[in-house]
Amino acid sequence: MAPISGGSAKPVNSLRSLFLSDLHLGARASRPRMVLEFLNGIEAETIYLVGDIFDLWHGGRVHWGDAHDAVLDDLARRAKAGTRIVYLPGNHDTRMREPDARVEGWELREAAVHTAADGRRYLVLHGDQCDPRFLRWHFMTRLGSRLDALLRQADEMQRRRGRLQPDAESYAQAVITRANALLAMGDRFEKRLVKLARATGTVGVICGHSHKPGMRRHDGVVYANCGDWIDSLTALAEDGSGALSLIQHVPVPAQLPAGRPARGNAGALAEGLA
Repeated sequence: MAPISGGSAKPVNSLRSLFLSDLHLGARASRPRMVLEFLNGIEAETIYLVGDIFDLWHGGRVHWGDAHDAVLDDLARRAKAGTRIVYLPGNHDTRMREPDARVEGWELREAAVHTAADGRRYLVLHGDQCDPRFLRWHFMTRLGSRLDALLRQADEMQRRRGRLQPDAESYAQAVITRANALLAMGDRFEKRLVKLARATGTVGVICGHSHKPGMRRHDGVVYANCGDWIDSLTALAEDGSGALSLIQHVPVPAQLPAGRPARGNAGALAEGLA
């Protein structure tokens, strides 16, 4: 996985296609400044927003500020300049799947088939479509958002009070990691998506949802997960030849007072890359 440093004044990576998922803008844990740093170093002909871009309908407090607006402004600027933006809503922004949903300059789809530069075709969708039925209930999504916010608030309090080393995993992070592993049901999540890709006659599937970035083959069918912008800070990139690769954003180090250690950038979900 190639690291991409933030803060560049000029594009450092020119791509044919970029796939981003799970920004969760509006959730407590969203990191819009990291998204902006990353986009500042990227130019792409097409940007796929692979679900859970927004997280506004969980019934709790919505966390929104200037940086969140700036992410949307950046995407709007790109759309006006000719970048194709395809938005495939997920379970946390499922309201954007309704027939009357609109975002100016964006194409809204439930799923799409992406044709790469080498002619290979990939099914692109968020991935929650392959969850067990009970996990697709909106109540479960709202409950998950509220619990995640509470756990991350507890993690922040522990770190503020100096009860954890900067790179140490908190109990809250351990619970989040375990919960995501349980929801993925081992590799059954991947296998269901691979089966769906095979049924559509495509060579692979590009998705998000699990917050676990990775690229693997299952009996010749590609499984590619973009990761997320809460912990892993990863995206999927297609170059001019049609090759796919995972790229990871390396945040610009924060300016801290002398002698104060910086917090680690790796989150609870940033491991297990293939």
